[in-house]
Amino acid sequence: MGKIDPKNYDIQTCSVRSGQARTPENENSEPIFLTSSFVFNNAAEAAARFAGDEPGNIYSRFTNPTVKTFEDRLAAMEGGERCIGTSSGMSAIMTTCMSLLKAGDHIVSSRSIFGSTIGLFNNVLSKFGITTTFVPLTDYEAWANAITPQTKLLFLESPSNPLMEIADMRRLADLAHENDCLLVVDNCFCTPALQLPFKFGTDIVIHSATKYLDGQGRCVGGAIIGPEKLMNDDVFGFLRTAGPSMSPFNAWVFLKGLETLGIRMQAHCQNAQIIAEWLETQKQVSRVYFPGLASHPQHDLAEKQQTGPGGIVSFEIKGGKDAAWKLIDGTNLFSITANLGDVKSTITHPATTTHHKLTDEQRAEVGISGGLIRLSVGHESVDDLIKDLDAALTG
Repeated sequence: MGKIDPKNYDIQTCSVRSGQARTPENENSEPIFLTSSFVFNNAAEAAARFAGDEPGNIYSRFTNPTVKTFEDRLAAMEGGERCIGTSSGMSAIMTTCMSLLKAGDHIVSSRSIFGSTIGLFNNVLSKFGITTTFVPLTDYEAWANAITPQTKLLFLESPSNPLMEIADMRRLADLAHENDCLLVVDNCFCTPALQLPFKFGTDIVIHSATKYLDGQGRCVGGAIIGPEKLMNDDVFGFLRTAGPSMSPFNAWVFLKGLETLGIRMQAHCQNAQIIAEWLETQKQVSRVYFPGLASHPQHDLAEKQQTGPGGIVSFEIKGGKDAAWKLIDGTNLFSITANLGDVKSTITHPATTTHHKLTDEQRAEVGISGGLIRLSVGHESVDDLIKDLDAALTG
């Protein structure tokens, strides 16, 4: 069996079969190429590969068969032309910005994004003369007003971290293209199993492969998917030179994660929906943030753009930080960790973990209060998870 054409197959088939090129050993499971370099048959072949006149492996910083298999598979699942694997989700964002922007350029970003991304924009890119304006995710007039002649990129997460806001990607894509900008969407929370941003006009899709793509909290990695020309001319050139590269071993782990992504995301969605509905009935809980609930302000939009609500549930508990910490410490099944997307359920306090570097004013702007708790709902028995939360709430 040769390489399959992803255009002819469903995403579930692509998650298992696409991207693989068997070696002469004719293996069924993809091999790991744990090698730093590759041998050339002669000096002329080495020269041709380094010059880009002949395709083939050169050095694992930028050409490795295992990484390429992961890249090809994720690109096929997202419906994109080319994927580039990176060392982490944050390095994927950094690589995208550093390769496509220059001093004097401007980003318009949702203010409802991961705290480290805000730090990257404010504290790192600013040193290179790249400025950022933050706007409310669903205030489309604010997006339009923030765009200047120097704006080159619009950036967002949908759903957002941690309040699960949903952006109208088609509307923002149209706005971006009317102003000669690129729309970049972080698809970490949904993955291609639940959402395909390219269908709504998105130009570039970002992933932290560390989360749901892995699915078991084993490895750190990232990915950038976009048009072939943009990825080849700009993004790959930066990765080749600067070296924020994905490890071949990690790429192999992510490949195994992609094979089960569809069924895992279904289970995450099912458990999260039940827990979100239960939390809404608890008197100690003042608000639940979950797109699968009718009470969510973008519930209808989520149903149009996503095939499932995802596995992240955030909620406000009465009593602020003290009450939130007490509940977190009172759980037994939930792992207290800021990571997410694991088959093991996790719990965290965003104000003092993922978003702790923001000022009090910045956290207030994005709605991250002391009483906010974020759950990444895993694959344990949902009845056991609810018992655990109930004991922590009433303890």
